[in-house]
Amino acid sequence: MNIPFVDLKSQYLSIKQEIDDAIFKVLNDTNFIGGQQIRDFESKFASLYGVKHVVGVANGTDAIYIALKMLGIGVGDEVITTASSWISTSETITQAGAKPVFVDIDPDTYTINPKLIEEKITKKTKAIIPVHLYGQMADILAIKNICDKYKLYLIEDCAQSHFSEENGTLAGRHGVVGTFSFYPGKNLGAYGDAGCIITDDDLLAEKCRMFANHGALKKHAHKIEGINSRLDTIQAAILNVKANYIINWTESRISNAAFYNATLKEVEELTLPKVRNNTKHTFHLYVIRTKERDALKEHLGVMGIQTAVHYPLALPNLEAYNYLGYAKSDFPIASKYQNEILSIPMYPEISKDQMEYVCNGIKSFFKKK
Repeated sequence: MNIPFVDLKSQYLSIKQEIDDAIFKVLNDTNFIGGQQIRDFESKFASLYGVKHVVGVANGTDAIYIALKMLGIGVGDEVITTASSWISTSETITQAGAKPVFVDIDPDTYTINPKLIEEKITKKTKAIIPVHLYGQMADILAIKNICDKYKLYLIEDCAQSHFSEENGTLAGRHGVVGTFSFYPGKNLGAYGDAGCIITDDDLLAEKCRMFANHGALKKHAHKIEGINSRLDTIQAAILNVKANYIINWTESRISNAAFYNATLKEVEELTLPKVRNNTKHTFHLYVIRTKERDALKEHLGVMGIQTAVHYPLALPNLEAYNYLGYAKSDFPIASKYQNEILSIPMYPEISKDQMEYVCNGIKSFFKKK
């Protein structure tokens, strides 16, 4: 049996007619940039999230960059973020002209450890970007308290945690702004790059929309210099269809994670995902941990089970950040876990038989030891 890590085709086939119709309408109308479907999706996502403003942009990386720029963060500033994420979280800080300041992760949730944040705050600190990683909420209430105490902007990176919650409040709704990626493999994914910014701040929303469209709200009326980061109509049309299914897909992910938990709980050599109290983990990824990660990954690959590592190196350990002068010992948890974490197949369409095959593959590896 071959188990793909992500199965985008199965999802497409389940809604094929709706997707095809939505794409064909855009092709037929030829309104590829700025079409009505963009406004429709922004409105739909705003309703789902209970937020005043949704600004569609080209991708999740731009969403963070635009938010930073429009909050006035730039040269000479520092922005605190997690040591464990995809590089888009930190590279946008540098692109805005600021310096990324990394904080080690919580050993149970793999998200930024709020207990270590305050020691990193300086007079140059302007914002904190927690990443809600793998579908798991960072300890956002503790982080918000720190932001309030030091008068810092709270920018939530929700790329991997669509519709995750803490105490009933959705990821992205605690800070001044939330940023999202709709990369194809995300819980709500387009068929190309796409992203958005959410906020209740009227002026910030207007500035973000303007900056993402070459500094103009109306064609040729450029009030500032901006960038080209528009959500295109075809991607918006696809997201419009898929947004109708996201709640059910999310529940399927949670159910699938429960199956993995129940089936793998007796494997002593594994550490399974832990869910913080009073939160909803939406399992963008199901990440296990073992000291024998590389051998297990190879074993599963031989069985036809695709896996991935998110991420092979903690951000401060990347060559790109050598100039900051960090040592691995500065981030002991993130540096340790980068050698132990393994993401196994997780998506709404994965069947019980497929999950059983994955679990049996994992168990067979450890039985050989």
